[in-house]
Amino acid sequence: MKKRKLKTSVYFIILVFIVLIMSLVILLKNQDEKNVDKSKDNENETTNKVVEEVPKEKRMSLIAVGDILIHESVYKDAYNKETNTYDFHYMFTDIEPIIKKYDLKFCNQESAIGGRSLGISGYPSFNSPDEIGDELVNLGFNLISLANNHTLDKGEDAALYSNSYWKSKNVNFAGSYSSDEERNEVKIYEQNGIKYAFLAYTVNSNAKVRKDYLLNMYSADKAKNDIDKVKDQVDVIIVSMHWGVEDTNTPTESQRQIADYLSSLGVNLIIGHHPHVVQPVEYVNDTLVIYSLGNFISNQLSIRLNNGIGLMYGIDIVVDDSGLRFENEYKELVLAYAEKSTNFKVIPFSKLNNDLLNNYENIEEQYMNIVNGE
Repeated sequence: MKKRKLKTSVYFIILVFIVLIMSLVILLKNQDEKNVDKSKDNENETTNKVVEEVPKEKRMSLIAVGDILIHESVYKDAYNKETNTYDFHYMFTDIEPIIKKYDLKFCNQESAIGGRSLGISGYPSFNSPDEIGDELVNLGFNLISLANNHTLDKGEDAALYSNSYWKSKNVNFAGSYSSDEERNEVKIYEQNGIKYAFLAYTVNSNAKVRKDYLLNMYSADKAKNDIDKVKDQVDVIIVSMHWGVEDTNTPTESQRQIADYLSSLGVNLIIGHHPHVVQPVEYVNDTLVIYSLGNFISNQLSIRLNNGIGLMYGIDIVVDDSGLRFENEYKELVLAYAEKSTNFKVIPFSKLNNDLLNNYENIEEQYMNIVNGE
């Protein structure tokens, strides 16, 4: 009997010992799991902190080309007598793949689209057909400057027609408006999360400006008032400037003074035109300044080679927590080619040969030196 009791006690002690061992194992396992979870939490917390510390980058690409100057020979070359319409598409097929790659595509609509009722005409009093605007939109141009010395060539009716035409398209335009209220409203646009303002001014006009809103004439006070309205609400300020002296590849002192002043107001990018020839691209303080893009399409090659060469300028605009910067600069010359004022075509220099332009490689070097300020 005593042996049986003793045996029972031994079994009981063994059972208790096993239970204690198992409890201890479970306790240690739970503690390990808690430590692992805590370690993971710390890792996640650290990872989140790293993510938060990396600046959130936004970027948009922009390409700018020069003057859309539709001389009589240009629109006659595009005219289809059977349909009584104009087809400009073939003139731009060589540059179309380049333009399409960019988010924002800028051009200066030098010859206003004023409606057929006023008569399609060329120099010295321009009025271009709707179809050139249609083709620019087809190519993707969506940043259009309407402020230049030819804006009022055909008077108020043409300027208002132009304004109405561009409003009917999915583009952003500036420089000529339908009312004081419209001119005084500085619009804010957005691309790829970047907020930007687009302004356009001209320093001269071929016609008297009787209503200020029809043509945005430049003045220091006007520019300051416009920029002050939006500078705290946008990431980027882009200004189109119609300035300088025709047929000269060197910026004037006035251009440089205006560039410096606009830079002081907070403008990030200045796109210049009017000289009909290329001028340097340079930084003024932190502002990127394209003094003149030259002509894009025109018949001025018949006058001199200098006027037949323009610039396509592309850039990435990058915004992050550290501010704004420019990256991935692209510069290529274009030739507004023509054969005795017919068969017009805009040709990048990368597609030229000596049959199209004799000695084109040396000419490219000469004009790129101008663009680079050398």
